[in-house]
Amino acid sequence: MPVAHAIRFKETGGPDVLRWEEVVVGDPGPGEVRIRHEAVGLNFADTYFRTGLYPAPLPAGLGVEAAGVVEAVGEGVAHVAEGDRVTYTGSPLGAYSTERVMPAGSLIRLPDAIGFETAAAMTMRGLTSAYLLRRIHPLKAGDTILLTAAAGGVGLIVCQWAKLLGLTVIGTVSTEEKAELARTHGCDHVIHYQRENVAERVRELTDGAGVPVAFDSVGRTTYAASLASLRRRGLLVCFGTASGPVPPIDAMQLAVSGSLFVTRPALADYIAEPAERAELAGELFDHVASGRITIEINQRYALEDAVRAHRELEAGRTTGSSVFVL
Repeated sequence: MPVAHAIRFKETGGPDVLRWEEVVVGDPGPGEVRIRHEAVGLNFADTYFRTGLYPAPLPAGLGVEAAGVVEAVGEGVAHVAEGDRVTYTGSPLGAYSTERVMPAGSLIRLPDAIGFETAAAMTMRGLTSAYLLRRIHPLKAGDTILLTAAAGGVGLIVCQWAKLLGLTVIGTVSTEEKAELARTHGCDHVIHYQRENVAERVRELTDGAGVPVAFDSVGRTTYAASLASLRRRGLLVCFGTASGPVPPIDAMQLAVSGSLFVTRPALADYIAEPAERAELAGELFDHVASGRITIEINQRYALEDAVRAHRELEAGRTTGSSVFVL
């Protein structure tokens, strides 16, 4: 059996705590599989585990998303078989590896029309986009939404999917390059949040009404503007903390601002049930396989270059999705 390798860390901190190590991968036990990875997803949430924002027992592996081939199955595994092409997102940590043994429950069989790199780039982002647009709020054609980080991995998928649903998208970006990328993927109006007042521009674009839903993945530095962009009884969806955690929100502030709602959802709670996970994944895979949604892989790294990948990710130098190619 070829020697397996993985990125691991023994202490929390900056990118330099990540180490490329040889690891022993055994046979799968009951309910487990051994999977050989072909591509691994790089997500901003990975940095939260590395820094300790999301606690994990140490030493630990890293990464929650990958695609590859099932090499062996343990007792009781029925929904996947040896040789199946699969993708996954979710715990336990350890996707930053050439192969691994893991619980079989989170595996999703991958259609032949979707490549491994595409799958690794979109499973977390695509399923996140799916629950945001299809489960959080009863959005209808003609509605306008606000989307922070519109040129990010989730942002570009949401922009495209929103257009399929007949929505108008107001997206925030930090550079003109990102603005153009968002526009080409369906973003109707772009706000440069570092030089424009987001809430004021949203009011201008909505004839003073505001938006029914604001999807905010940036967090600490943007949540206040997102809240101020909502219409009466609007909903703020905080689904990421790229700039830091959202501070406590005063309930009375929500009342006096128009009886607003706030939610902080997690993907795990929207794909915990196999039937719902299959439904969301099926809708996502159908859009991607048909070409209605394209997945932008704008950065590719070798897995052993995880330190550089994390530096570029945290510095905001990436757009679209990033993957490790094995």
